Amino acid sequence: MKVALGQFAVSRDWQENRATCSALMQQAAAEHADLLVLPEAVLATDLNDPLWALQSAQPLDGPFVTALLAVSAEQTLTTLFCMHVPAEEGKAYNTLVAIAGGKIVAHYKKLHLYDAFTMRESNTIMAGETLPALLTVAGMNVGLMTCYDIRFPEMARWLALQGADVLVLPSAWVKGPLKEHHWETLVTARALENTCYMVATGECGMRNIGQSMVVDPLGTIIVRAAEAPALIYAELTAERLAHAREVLPVLKNRRFAAPVLSSH
Repeated sequence: MKVALGQFAVSRDWQENRATCSALMQQAAAEHADLLVLPEAVLATDLNDPLWALQSAQPLDGPFVTALLAVSAEQTLTTLFCMHVPAEEGKAYNTLVAIAGGKIVAHYKKLHLYDAFTMRESNTIMAGETLPALLTVAGMNVGLMTCYDIRFPEMARWLALQGADVLVLPSAWVKGPLKEHHWETLVTARALENTCYMVATGECGMRNIGQSMVVDPLGTIIVRAAEAPALIYAELTAERLAHAREVLPVLKNRRFAAPVLSSH
């Protein structure tokens, strides 16, 4: 599988962000990528407005997704991104959306809300309750996570036990003391402890670190971006995955039962 990671700084203008996402989709498709992973919250952002997620939220049949579906209809590429979708109780869902062939093929409402450090995502966002089934892209099984989910190892392990070969993580990782270290450590650990590929895309810009990366099933970072906008690529192979799971059979050797999570 050829994966592309599209890193950019999200603006306040959803039309501008739609154009950026569309351009990255077209570039990735031109390079024959099978999967493109874009950041978290690509619809719109305003660093000065704590209610921006609510004010900018759009339904999945709104103009933002509709425009990207029109681009997707002309491609064989599967594209993943996160956006805010209106929810009950005056809040929104932080929703990971997967599109392919002009259709929404999966969506996942973020389970773990970022109520940590100086942030409180739950003020405006409602937590999801379930995980979607794995996606199949270019013959590999893909498990979906979003940003803060990476700090909860039971989620990645559950996805691996369901058969995930690849774990994807659209993110907007906030800058701060040791945060770059946390990012690299956690993304690498989830790959290594589950012998899965990790494809983690981060938003860049004034607030977030960028540093999108792909880590292989033995914990090697095979490609990474810096702090600026970038479109980077990596090749994921079934051979490397099989080798990792042969020499490091942690999924077979484990002694604890799988965590209980619901899915549909």
